[in-house]
Amino acid sequence: MTGQIFIVSAPSGAGKSSLVNALIKEEDSVCLSISHTTRLPRPGEIDGKEYFFVTRDNFNQLIQQNVFLEYAEVYGNFYGTSAHTIRDQLAQNKDVMLEIDWQGARQVKKIFPNAVSIFVLPPSLETLKHRLIGRGKDSEEVINQRLEAAKDDISHESEFDYAIINEDFNTALEDLKAIVRSQKCRRDRQYPNYMNLFVLR
Repeated sequence: MTGQIFIVSAPSGAGKSSLVNALIKEEDSVCLSISHTTRLPRPGEIDGKEYFFVTRDNFNQLIQQNVFLEYAEVYGNFYGTSAHTIRDQLAQNKDVMLEIDWQGARQVKKIFPNAVSIFVLPPSLETLKHRLIGRGKDSEEVINQRLEAAKDDISHESEFDYAIINEDFNTALEDLKAIVRSQKCRRDRQYPNYMNLFVLR
């Protein structure tokens, strides 16, 4: 038996990382895939925890070595997911959360068609703007770029299996938990747990 891949995508500032981190704290069988990125670390971020921070040259070398399951350019920086790491986590019966954009989601779905995809939406673009401003991480120019990119991101929500509206964080977290738990109860995943307990036809 192997684990399940969950793809979580959202416009920047919609709260996907906060939701995923909260879920992982409560669910021991769920782990986060740590991506490689060419962007610079933000204050407080640690290499190997939030991301593996690499140079563009290093990233290009990893592409040439076919290291990535998926990779994409987002806001001028590159992000990629290690295929080896994902397969290793799945083999340990871990459910793996991938925080990637819709481009990466398409690439993963081609290789793992049974991956469960989830799109996190803000209640409105106005709310998203206030959240981006409130983070205090980006300039006004970058915030405006992220808002324009958000419109494009949201236009791809129909490609996903589930949608969560992150208006109230606790409600959105319960929605995410429900999706993960429903997948754990699929018959093909539960069968190894009970196949020796009953006489089954």
